[in-house]
Amino acid sequence: MAQSRRLAKLGSYLRPHWQETALGIIALLSVNGLGVYIPLLIRSGVDTLSTTFSLDQVLRYVIIIISLSSAMWMMRMASRIWIFGVGRQVEFELKQRIFQHLLKLEPAYFASNTPGDLISRATSDVENVRRLVGFAVLSLANTFFAYTLTLPVMLSISADLTLASLAVYPFMFLLVHLFSNRLRQQQAAVQEQLSDMSQLIQEDISGISLIKIYAQEENERRAFQKKNQALLTANLTLAQTRNTLFPLIGGLANISSLIIIWLGTMRISAGTLAVGDFLALLIYVERLVFPTALLGFTITAYQRGEVSIDRLESIFSVTPKIQDPHDAINLPISTVKGEITAKNLCYTYPGANTPALDNLNFSISPGEVVAIVGAIGSGKSTLANALPRLLDIAPGQLFLDGLDITKIVLNDLRGAIAYVPQDSFLFSTTIKNNIRYGDPVSDQENVETAARLAQIESEVDNFPQKYETIVGERGITLSGGQRQRTALARAMLIDAPVLILDDALSSVDNQTATQILNNLSGGTQQKTVLFITHQLSAAATADKIIVLNQGKIVQIGKHTELIEQQGLYRKLWSQHQVEELLS
Repeated sequence: MAQSRRLAKLGSYLRPHWQETALGIIALLSVNGLGVYIPLLIRSGVDTLSTTFSLDQVLRYVIIIISLSSAMWMMRMASRIWIFGVGRQVEFELKQRIFQHLLKLEPAYFASNTPGDLISRATSDVENVRRLVGFAVLSLANTFFAYTLTLPVMLSISADLTLASLAVYPFMFLLVHLFSNRLRQQQAAVQEQLSDMSQLIQEDISGISLIKIYAQEENERRAFQKKNQALLTANLTLAQTRNTLFPLIGGLANISSLIIIWLGTMRISAGTLAVGDFLALLIYVERLVFPTALLGFTITAYQRGEVSIDRLESIFSVTPKIQDPHDAINLPISTVKGEITAKNLCYTYPGANTPALDNLNFSISPGEVVAIVGAIGSGKSTLANALPRLLDIAPGQLFLDGLDITKIVLNDLRGAIAYVPQDSFLFSTTIKNNIRYGDPVSDQENVETAARLAQIESEVDNFPQKYETIVGERGITLSGGQRQRTALARAMLIDAPVLILDDALSSVDNQTATQILNNLSGGTQQKTVLFITHQLSAAATADKIIVLNQGKIVQIGKHTELIEQQGLYRKLWSQHQVEELLS
């Protein structure tokens, strides 16, 4: 069942390129047709020249054979270009499919599937499939034509000698059968070990600063050595199996030639076999040795391809949980006011026993600046992720301008919301390109305006290359506060009606944070701002404060109202004042 499924997938990869594949196979058929004809021509020449030798006749046969061999070589090259070209096209399309599919998946998928493993599948496994649809298809087609065209001619020359020379082939195919499952399992083990090592490399490169700060180079070296040793062991185990199987296949194939030589010379001596027939049979057996010996390498390519097809299809089989419903509603950004309403909003992370959000009810008016505060783990970030549907929340719980967000076209919903998460991720490009990521064609003036609102403009102006400064991987060349404000400028540039700041000012001092919030509330109209923060001095300036505790709303109101109540907010505010005095 699994075998037929893999073959069906292989067929689906090749189907768009059936013309090139067909041309390559037709070229292979022509190559093998000439490969069968040339030995017959040699037989005819030997028989003719053995009775009446003539130099002209020798030259004639030589010219014909050279011409046919040249044509055979050109068609073989054409078959390789067509079929290997198809392999490259399949490789290109699979990489495109993987990347496009990954972009559709929700963030939760990447929390349970490591980047190193996904990179390994998009590179190493795709290359294995490319070899399967290139080298393996060419080899299998060549072997099939070699046998189907050569065997009938051999049988017509001498059936008993042909059958005797092929007597070892059943043992050859039995060997292949016995080793196939072992090869597949060992190849899968190699791919898994390669994924594990890729993941370790990816993590260590990303966290190189942390490794150096804690002086853990030696521990990481040992961890890499362990992964590398496991990969080496898996590769050596696979190589040992291959080095046992392939010489056995090649040795059995060469026994056929020895049988023809042994029995053929006896027949010539007895006068029952012509010299030309003997030479033709010997050439035909030699023609079968190469594709038969190549069978081992073909098996390896096929086994690798099978394992890789399974690993790739495991990605494609994942259906995005968050996608547009069939009756999705368009919401042009020009019509969005920014009203946000929650009605009994609940969300529980997969595998968790307690809800992260537990029956939240609130209403935020257009243009309001709302602070969301609470202890760590109270559900603040979960609420921030629920609004742009980064989490798969149930319908009928969260509304934008009165519309259920699960019914709004995803691109429209996310286009109406600018979101600055806790992790201020920056791309390895210029500050300018990072700020205008949401609108790549935005001009310099808009970039500078966004930077000014985010309080990063003066610092950028002090960089030698200003907005053309390369920030390095994940913005490593910038400080934490600079990364956060650059990410905030990116959100400000698109001027979405709703702005969510998920603790996006944690690395910024209170005065700067307050100034940024003043810029947001005063510099733009019709912008609803939700900012999650632990900086209560900044939260105190908000129009409304929502206090969360263990996934529930425990207080809602203005700062002056909440400070008079004997609740969690007053306790947090007292702690904040003590911290301010100590600092």
